[in-house]
Amino acid sequence: MNRVFNNMFRKSRSVGLGLALLLSVFNSAAQDMTFDTIKPLSEVVVRAFGQKRNLATGLISVVGNTSLSNKMSLLSEINTIPGMRMEERSPGSYRINIRGSSLRSPFGVRNVKVYWNGIPLTDPGGNTYFNQLAYNNFSSIEVFKGPASSMYGVGTGGLLLIENAISPHTEASVEYIGGSYGLHSVLATGNIAGDKFSTKLTYAHNESKGYREQSAVQRDNLSWMGRWYISEKQALTAALLYTDMYYQTPGALTLQEYQKNPRAARPAAGIFPSAVEAKAAIWQKNLTGGITYVYHFAQNITNQTTVYGSHNHIKNSAVRNYERRIEPHFGGRTQFTFEAPLASDNRLRVDAGAEWQKGDYSIRVNGNNKGVPDTLQTDDEVSTTIYSLFAQVVYTTMSNWTYTLGASYNKAKVGFTRLNVEPVLQQPFAFSNEVAPRISVSKKWDNRLTILGSVAKGYASPTIAELLPSTGIINTALKAEEGWNYELTAEKYLWNELRLQATGFYFDMKNGLVQQRDESGADYFVNAGQIRQRGVELFADYVLRQERWKWLNRAVFTAGYTYSYFKYGTFLKEGNDYSGKQLPGVPRSSVTLAADMAMANRFSLNATYYGASKIFVNDANTAVANPYHLLGVKLGYQLVIDKLNIKLYLGGDNLLNENYSLGNDINGAGGRYYNAAPRRNVYVGAAISYRK
Repeated sequence: MNRVFNNMFRKSRSVGLGLALLLSVFNSAAQDMTFDTIKPLSEVVVRAFGQKRNLATGLISVVGNTSLSNKMSLLSEINTIPGMRMEERSPGSYRINIRGSSLRSPFGVRNVKVYWNGIPLTDPGGNTYFNQLAYNNFSSIEVFKGPASSMYGVGTGGLLLIENAISPHTEASVEYIGGSYGLHSVLATGNIAGDKFSTKLTYAHNESKGYREQSAVQRDNLSWMGRWYISEKQALTAALLYTDMYYQTPGALTLQEYQKNPRAARPAAGIFPSAVEAKAAIWQKNLTGGITYVYHFAQNITNQTTVYGSHNHIKNSAVRNYERRIEPHFGGRTQFTFEAPLASDNRLRVDAGAEWQKGDYSIRVNGNNKGVPDTLQTDDEVSTTIYSLFAQVVYTTMSNWTYTLGASYNKAKVGFTRLNVEPVLQQPFAFSNEVAPRISVSKKWDNRLTILGSVAKGYASPTIAELLPSTGIINTALKAEEGWNYELTAEKYLWNELRLQATGFYFDMKNGLVQQRDESGADYFVNAGQIRQRGVELFADYVLRQERWKWLNRAVFTAGYTYSYFKYGTFLKEGNDYSGKQLPGVPRSSVTLAADMAMANRFSLNATYYGASKIFVNDANTAVANPYHLLGVKLGYQLVIDKLNIKLYLGGDNLLNENYSLGNDINGAGGRYYNAAPRRNVYVGAAISYRK
């Protein structure tokens, strides 16, 4: 144990200077420790689609950062949401699947629109570097599943709205975590609150040696927010997010390799070196900043406008090649809101606005000579522009009927200029959709039963990574995918403590984009003729209050179940008929259970369970990843000394010691599908805070 803590101390020295600078700003002000505070979803103010509460215009799930276990990753918390699945191919390499959207994500996050404090993290090329976010970069994440095109532009997968709220108190905190596989994490947050100005500064350092060979990760993250209250009618918010990250990529294994040694990196095969020989890794730097201005023209008319700029610098040393990308982009979003009471206590809300993004990228691909760029293969300049015009009307009656009608017009332009060929090759693309509507109707009864039905059209143009995949061949044949989603949700409250939700949906997609791999392992994309996604999502949460159980301060228990009946319609490719086959990458069934308990004796307990059925990993449904069951538990103790708040905790993940693959390489060439996840692992943490 002494050796473990000595290593923890040695690793943390590299970030000591940053912590000292941060803490000196706030002197003796520090954060009140609330990591195990329980907040039921019904208490959260929801912003997506302009709604003020769940099931007003759409079903929104909210994730908080109050009880996360392993703060290197959001996996356990996000995977408690039915219909949503977060995967980690290796530490730092994330994939988010919302109702089958991982078909388009061999790695990274695509087809899901992501905003951070109103700033688009999804670039105009359609990619999101979700791994640039640290634990203390957010206070809540709103999740909308399915097409959100009526207000948030292109995308059929879903929507994530991430907020990093500034506390109304002057406070700060420092936290340290160490654990298995060389895990070390330092988190620091400072907050100054004033009448006219408030600010928040965060710092995070995360590193791990990784479970597999060639899977180490190191990330430094800094964020800042400032808010000026100019007058009763005006407010200005500025936000900055910077990440410097390095993570190794071990590569996928065949079933035989996976069963023999799941901790191994991809071995050499044919003309391609092993992941270790290629020094396979990604160097990633992300800088994003934006300003949001809110002006209340009158009591019922408001405008919110955000402008932003972002710069991403990526180097990818892969088994096949060495890629370097420089991706600057900028843009803005403006939204006008009008709210007014009508006769007979009816209400009307109108939202209208526009969003625009522009990017000019440089993408160079060389041969890879043991982690060093070699002969130039391709040199491309990419220009991309995307915009959306949207409007939405919400009408609510005194009898608790709510009618919503929204629509958007979207257009995307992409141009490729290949500089390393003569004559220089220019390839333009343009994708447009006349209208993407969304209609919903909800009714709330006095017995606390609510029914919501919606119909929405989803539209998503190919991303840059799909038009220019790792084969290096510009794909001129791709079409935009589109389809209609039909959804029905029922929500019922019992005894003011138990909430039950049930959702059924059917998404009929045309030209669905599907990832494939060639013989060398390079990914490319094709349009499947039709994809039919039918599913059922069940969710329940129960709030146990102190009035009934004196030994508890508070507790929340949640349970979720997802049934995904996703199949190809007509899908013919290269002489193979995949019609009627189940979509790869999605378990047919999954179950989640979670418990958060804060006890009167200052102890706290957090436990999560996630179980998934087998997952097909190729279009032919001839290869599978086996079912698995994950159990995580965290036990904490909180000590209060005057204004000091000290928290100690011990936890573990995969306590059942399952051998499973998380983040499979769909349609992997040569049967390379499997990325082994860590076996049983433990961690310890300590945090101290002070609130002025």
